[in-house]
Amino acid sequence: MVRSLEQITMRKVYLRILPFAALTYFFCYLDRINVGFAALTMNKEIGLDAAIYGMAAGAFFWGYVLFEVPSNIILEKVGARIWIARIMITWGLISGATAFATGPYSFMAIRFLLGLAEAGLFPGFVLYFTYWFPDQYRARINSGFTLALPIAVASGAPISTALLGLDGMWGLKGWQLMYVLEAIPTVLIGVAVFFYLTDRPEKAHWLSSEERGWLRNRIAGEQKRIEAQHGVGILRSFWDPKVMLLSLNYIGIVTASLGMLLFLPTIVKELGISNMQVGWVTMIPYTCGAIAMVFCGWLSDRLGERRWTLFWTCALSAVGLIVAGLTIGTWWSVVGMSIAAAGFYGTKGPFWSMPTMFLTGTAAASGIAWINSLGNLGGFFGPTMVGWARELSGSYAGGLYALAVCALASAVISLFWLRIPRAVAPGEEYPVPGGVIDIQHLDQNRRDNSTVRGCLTALIATLALAGCAAPVQQIGAYPRTDAYPQERGVVCAVKYAMRQNYWTAQAAQLDGAVVIFAGECPAEPNSEGFSG
Repeated sequence: MVRSLEQITMRKVYLRILPFAALTYFFCYLDRINVGFAALTMNKEIGLDAAIYGMAAGAFFWGYVLFEVPSNIILEKVGARIWIARIMITWGLISGATAFATGPYSFMAIRFLLGLAEAGLFPGFVLYFTYWFPDQYRARINSGFTLALPIAVASGAPISTALLGLDGMWGLKGWQLMYVLEAIPTVLIGVAVFFYLTDRPEKAHWLSSEERGWLRNRIAGEQKRIEAQHGVGILRSFWDPKVMLLSLNYIGIVTASLGMLLFLPTIVKELGISNMQVGWVTMIPYTCGAIAMVFCGWLSDRLGERRWTLFWTCALSAVGLIVAGLTIGTWWSVVGMSIAAAGFYGTKGPFWSMPTMFLTGTAAASGIAWINSLGNLGGFFGPTMVGWARELSGSYAGGLYALAVCALASAVISLFWLRIPRAVAPGEEYPVPGGVIDIQHLDQNRRDNSTVRGCLTALIATLALAGCAAPVQQIGAYPRTDAYPQERGVVCAVKYAMRQNYWTAQAAQLDGAVVIFAGECPAEPNSEGFSG
């Protein structure tokens, strides 16, 4: 199968960026949620009850919220390579320092500092993807990136609980050892980020010049469309109604998901199983979440819509939490939490593709960070609600019902108020700026037709190598056509050649590709053809 320039370029970009980005987010989330497993033994040793633990664990998100927007704006200015490396190294060091917490106040302070250090990583990558992936790919790339989240929980659960069993090694408690050993890879990967990441397509030495040109101009074309239709600036990105509604939606999702996540090990522990078995059982909901995340991201891009996928996943999570609350203390609660996890993580792809439907540039940097920072306040409220419900009632059921209400509120917001017009329609053909002629979507008959062998191949070669100013007489004259009166010069020549089935065996190798040339098309067609 002959691949187009778009397919070749995007395959390279996927393989270069996605696995490494997912690896960084894997350790980010492993360091964020290992507190839930440490709580199995740590709470008693440093004097934390369920309510204080929930509040202290949630202190992370106050630091996260404070520095989220400044961090993302700095990333936009200095580049992802330097700033993401800084984020990972500092958060790795602070995460390891959690091992030396001695009481509620020191634990809360370290969690707050961890939030400050990590702020900007997730929205930074969401912004970074807009530099590399056109709109039609973003639900899949966001799902692929955040797939690291349920994988981190699922695989980190048995790892973390196994480390808890190494009590006494190096003179440390098991929970202390867990914090230290899980922080080391984060610092090492932070160093690797500095040497591996590429800030923008124009600096990508691993792409050919044609691939860089196509990607740069495709992204630029979409950004101009979005700016022309929505025109949201950096200041407006903080109070734009769509930004605020997305923030409210995300608060509900995060409150519900993190309220369940940080108490999941202790809820499972109440089934009367060992710490190691808790780790294995905890894998089940997040395996379901990983599957749902990939499927919903694919489905959202396939259907070319975001809102309905977001609505149904929010509703699914509410149903799962209600089932878990009704069956708390039995194995059916694990089924309910698995359904809820599928809903939570199914939201990621469609949700994080929505802000860039109307935000670009620095406004995207601030808007994405603002949505994420406001939403992550739910990371404080969710665990706090569940902790207080447990202390007041002696059961986690009330807390799970409260989380279900938050997920249901997000579903209602999605259904009624998140109608965001797309500036770039799925599969839409539109003029791409900067000197690119798009010749996609030719059927097999046109590709194989040899009526005028050599004409279009010569046209493509001349434009690609010599620039648009080359005399068209070298290629051959095409008669005037009224089929494309709005087009200029060579664009019209290419489209006319396609319309008349002028194609060649050599040119068939470029099926679905683009022709890259320098400058503007120089002339309108005239009665003798297309002059240079």
